[in-house]
Amino acid sequence: MTAPTTYAWEIEARDLRVRAGRRMAVDGVTLTMGRGVHGLLGPNGAGKTTLIRALATVLKPATGELSLLGGMDFRELRRRIGYLPQEFGHHRRFTVREFVAYVAWLKEMRDIPAAVQRAVERVGLADRADDRMKTLSGGMIRRVGIAQAIVNDPEILLLDEPTAGLDPAQRLRFRELLAEIGTDTCVVVSTHLVEDVAAACTDVVLLSQGKLVFQGTPEQLAAKGTAGHAGDSPIERGYSALLGLPHRPGTW
Repeated sequence: MTAPTTYAWEIEARDLRVRAGRRMAVDGVTLTMGRGVHGLLGPNGAGKTTLIRALATVLKPATGELSLLGGMDFRELRRRIGYLPQEFGHHRRFTVREFVAYVAWLKEMRDIPAAVQRAVERVGLADRADDRMKTLSGGMIRRVGIAQAIVNDPEILLLDEPTAGLDPAQRLRFRELLAEIGTDTCVVVSTHLVEDVAAACTDVVLLSQGKLVFQGTPEQLAAKGTAGHAGDSPIERGYSALLGLPHRPGTW
């Protein structure tokens, strides 16, 4: 893989609009993201998955500007992005090693065996590397998904609900891995779990109805809330405050 280049920002979006079917799911978003771990928060239907898919070059923007890694050539860009969708397809008869190697091959990597071994070790699956995918639990499948996303040591890592199915201990290890990767990578993590953002992210992006509501640090988000807002922690109360959700027990 070519040596990383220095960019002003790994991700730059200006007045970005992206459709999901007929709906404008991302509606006029302007933001920048550099190295570090960026938590992407928002209620169901906020546009998080659509934005992640646009950043992964899966969806083409309807209007606006989107620059990734300085406007790099599309083929080279695909080599430098790692992406875990909410649901990823895989052949059930593949072993863990075969599946991660297949993704590495798609990215035209060199020394694929060494890259695959490192990726499965980082997600704690070295002892299951030669097991078939169909024998794994849901949490293990998710960890394979993380392994394939990081196998190429990407410059942009996009993770959509990566902790789904992970137990508490695995989530703690995942947070440690995010912090490690985020030192020299632009990581974007879409999640419903506000506590994961508080623990692992250096930056928070909050979407509501396709629009950018907030971008700042977890501490700045926490400062937006008061005791009158729903939530068990300051950051949850800040989240509720920005979405206009007062503390009303018993309501949805």
